[in-house]
Amino acid sequence: MALLLGAHLSVARGLAACARQAASIGATTFAYFTRNPRGGSARALDEAALEAMARVRAEAGIGTVVAHAPYTYNLCSAKEDVRAFARRSMREDLERLELVGDVVYNLHPGSHTGLGTERGVELVAEGIREACEPGQRTTVLLETMAGKGSEVGSTFEELARIVELVGDAASIGVCLDTCHVSDAGYPVARSVEDVLDEFDRVVGLDLLRALHLNDSMNPPGSRRDRHERIGAGELGLNCFVAVVTNPRLAGLPMVLETPNEPEGWAREIALLRRLAGEG
Repeated sequence: MALLLGAHLSVARGLAACARQAASIGATTFAYFTRNPRGGSARALDEAALEAMARVRAEAGIGTVVAHAPYTYNLCSAKEDVRAFARRSMREDLERLELVGDVVYNLHPGSHTGLGTERGVELVAEGIREACEPGQRTTVLLETMAGKGSEVGSTFEELARIVELVGDAASIGVCLDTCHVSDAGYPVARSVEDVLDEFDRVVGLDLLRALHLNDSMNPPGSRRDRHERIGAGELGLNCFVAVVTNPRLAGLPMVLETPNEPEGWAREIALLRRLAGEG
């Protein structure tokens, strides 16, 4: 199965233009922010724009797309108005994504800002349950976090507990970020297999629905969250060889969030395809 490789691209010129740029850099998936990453209103989706995006995706062989919630959403903030904003904005995002098709919704669980991890986990689950509608097609993905500050979701146990508390109120999964899991202390640079085994034991590999491919500027366990270009950081090329050739990850969208520009992402995508034996 060919890799679903791409990068997080700007959607400033619309979804169809975003898909065209993805195709131009050799991508078969891409990620985009559902609205300005600082929050604010979302661009209107009209039928013509959706049809144009669908045409580009079909022509370029672009598979599952990853819509990314803005960083400003915090479902477990100590401030009720911040939590309410996140729930309301998520609900709007998910309503719009039902129109896009073959898309997953990536979410940073948030930071508990002093409430404690246990309460933070509960609030994240409550927020997801409230934001989702019965029967929606779009799966919400909890991103694995690096653990800086009071972030929730830096351990597989925390993610598994959120999934448990959400229950059947929403379709839910996980997006594994290679930089984040390393910075959180998981030895992904040493053994991708060991980390996947641990994830499977705690969360379940059936819930792993996407990956962010990022090297890290910091050593394992730093809890600092600083992305680096593929092969230029602490994880090294061998880690990414183990990811792109792993049969347990086949078919999952893999998105670059490395500090790069489109030309750089094109080179990284080509590199990863070569490492996987695709070219």
